[in-house]
Amino acid sequence: MLSSMTKLRIQMNYFAIRSHSPAKPVLIFVSSRRQTRLTALELIAFLATEEDPKQWLNMDEQEMENIIATVRDSNLKLTLAFGIGMHHAGLHERDRKTVEELFVNCKVQVLIATSTLAWGVNFPAHLVIIKGTEYYDGKTRRYVDFPITDVLQMMGRAGRPQFDDQGKAVILVHDIKKDFYKKFLYEPFPVESSLLGVLSDHLNAEIAGGTITSKQDALDYITWTYFFRRLIMNPSYYNLGDVSQDAINKFLSHLIGQSLVELELSHCIEVGEDNRSIEPLTCGRIASYYYLKHKTVKMFKDRLKPECSTEELLSILSDAEEYTDLPVRHNEDHTNNELAKCLPIELNPHSFDSPHTKAHLLLQAHLSRAMLPCPDYDTDTKTVLDQALRVCQAMLDVAASQGWLVTTLNITHLIQMVIQGRWLKDSSLLTIPNIEQHHLHLFRKWKPPVKGPHAKCRTSIECLPELIHACEGKEHVFSSMVEKELQPAKTKQAWNFLSHLPVINVGISVKGSWDDSVEGHNELSISTLTADKRDENTWIKLHADQQYVLQVSLQRVHFEFHKVKHESHAVTPRFPKLKDEGWFLILGEVDKRELVAVKRVGFVRTHHEASISFFTPEAPGRYIFTLYLMSDCYLGLDQQYDIFLNVTKADISTQINTEVPDVSTDLA
Repeated sequence: MLSSMTKLRIQMNYFAIRSHSPAKPVLIFVSSRRQTRLTALELIAFLATEEDPKQWLNMDEQEMENIIATVRDSNLKLTLAFGIGMHHAGLHERDRKTVEELFVNCKVQVLIATSTLAWGVNFPAHLVIIKGTEYYDGKTRRYVDFPITDVLQMMGRAGRPQFDDQGKAVILVHDIKKDFYKKFLYEPFPVESSLLGVLSDHLNAEIAGGTITSKQDALDYITWTYFFRRLIMNPSYYNLGDVSQDAINKFLSHLIGQSLVELELSHCIEVGEDNRSIEPLTCGRIASYYYLKHKTVKMFKDRLKPECSTEELLSILSDAEEYTDLPVRHNEDHTNNELAKCLPIELNPHSFDSPHTKAHLLLQAHLSRAMLPCPDYDTDTKTVLDQALRVCQAMLDVAASQGWLVTTLNITHLIQMVIQGRWLKDSSLLTIPNIEQHHLHLFRKWKPPVKGPHAKCRTSIECLPELIHACEGKEHVFSSMVEKELQPAKTKQAWNFLSHLPVINVGISVKGSWDDSVEGHNELSISTLTADKRDENTWIKLHADQQYVLQVSLQRVHFEFHKVKHESHAVTPRFPKLKDEGWFLILGEVDKRELVAVKRVGFVRTHHEASISFFTPEAPGRYIFTLYLMSDCYLGLDQQYDIFLNVTKADISTQINTEVPDVSTDLA
């Protein structure tokens, strides 16, 4: 039910249109998506009392009926027939574009939109009506005022010079705020700084970049900011009472000291023993490189452990500070509660009004390919995924800096899961477009299309590498597998995905820091790497406590049976951004669960050489290192090879002090 105040405002909207813009475009800004619908329906009720209820529709009714037939939203279907459009992020993208085109071409006269449109595309109007200056803030669970800049943006949509020679704006506001808005509309309104809320993160970036190396540098830095200029001009706004030089210096020193303490507690910086010098730490560099808040890397440092499962990592990802501003709208806690019942991981039932819980639910729904309750959640999922990749990359760097092999591998799996929109436990065949669970039997009992005495028996295909090997680049082979249950168009789409998957051959060699070869065991073939460790020829003789370089050769296989233009962009139909194909080379000692080195490798078009330096253990003995080649965007294509090292006591006569470049890590 609409309150009497809301009904009064809608009535005022109607009469404002009749008075100020009876035949020219009108933009009405409201505080929520629900209000767009309610306002539109009430305006239709007013129109129904007129002689011409469709006076705001400026096109042939039959033509509009054809357009309405393509619209998904049922409320929009109704309002468009009366020349009233609605625009908000909850609409399907195609519906939004339809409304935009109709309004820009003056086919519909009135457009009701949320405030986000004020910062979007250029939709000029003769009249702008701002229906109230408050909106519901899910974080604080109360109604707050629109920022003045947002109100100015909304008003700025009225009367653009290239479209109109004049414009009008009407603000509907509570009487107690009337004088305030009159003052800011008719008098210059200063723009104040927002630096204080993010000062710690800005200082961390400057410290990581080497611009700030001491507390004095930090003080000098802040005096060059816009904040400092406004502090002098409007000290009371920033809670500064005394504007004397000593008071200002004390105030700034306190701000800097407070921020540096926060960064220290977040493991981002280290203040020297002289209490003046400042050194960046690994976490600080990682936060700066990935544009993350220092509280996020602190949370990583506190919650990551040597063996985190993918479920634990998903929880850590969801709790990143970057998701604090994810909108939880009015009554969405009930929607989140219902959505949680359809997802595999249980969450705290008292936290459904938390943006972090909502982020967790949306990530689960993305991986489960679950149906979302409304279009708003589709938009919110894109917001979550936009942040997820860089947060995961930073998480991986933090784990790698600790030398945690299992957690590093699981974070890599999490990255693959997020990009492909599947759980790790799912069959990798399900990442192929149009292939669902009930299609898997097609691959498990497939018989190769070879006739005669050389015909093979039926073979079971359980994963993507087996499917790629079975097809050998031949589209007709894949088509023969799925033709019984997939239409040709869907088969073609599935094959386009499969044919673009990378097939990488791996070659490995070990080089010493004093010589280019290692005692007759320099080149390692794939057969050597997979050989029985009981075979003495499998073991590579190295010296203890010495630095060596693992040379990894990556060769992309191009099937001669088909021609595919290999582009650097990976095929990621479930991820909203373009993603370049890349790889992680991870070297670890599995028995000790220790990470030795991580190396990032970009797109392999034909051939790529990568070098990873490592130190042999100090104690002589036999050790098994494992090299993992892991995709940063595809599930099921990972490879791993055991490298058998026979570490003997170092020969002093061969130890030449030769430095080998550190190419083993790729941390921020």
